Amino acid sequence: MLLNGVRGGSFARSPRSSEREGKRTMPMSLRESVQTVSDPRSLDASVEEVFQLMLGVGCARENAHPATGQSESVTAVVGFGGLLSGACVFRSQSDVAMKIAARMTGMEFDLVDDTVKDAIGEICNMLAGAWKGKVPELAAHCGLSVPAVITGCNYSLRVQAPEFQLSHAYSFEGAHFSVTIVCDGLQ
Repeated sequence: MLLNGVRGGSFARSPRSSEREGKRTMPMSLRESVQTVSDPRSLDASVEEVFQLMLGVGCARENAHPATGQSESVTAVVGFGGLLSGACVFRSQSDVAMKIAARMTGMEFDLVDDTVKDAIGEICNMLAGAWKGKVPELAAHCGLSVPAVITGCNYSLRVQAPEFQLSHAYSFEGAHFSVTIVCDGLQ
């Protein structure tokens, strides 16, 4: 599957209109601050914040990504559009997705149903929002798409030549998952 991200126009006013109104605007380029945008500590902090808030658990970063393969996995994708185009991707095995949904809803799950998919989509949406909120330019000038959730076995997501990619594995209470931020374009 090819993931191209969400592209959007710039939200910046022209310098002349800002000068006429006597207002100062923030520089509308992330190229100068790509090191800040791609800092892995922002992703780690976002995962910790979201899981603490929504599930009441702490997360630890792992050295290896969770195994994918024959068993069913659940992947949620939220696109970025504006100054940065790309996506936030959350991926876990189905049992981990059900555990997350159970903690969020107080219900038990035997299979990945629409409630589990909605919960994973919402977790991904919150992770994307928390991550972009760590960079002021992104917080103000980068929108999010509606989450898409994919389930199945033996599938992969492919991104063509990203400008940068952050991909980390995390765990809580023995449950493993991964979060990836992919940037396929910066303005």
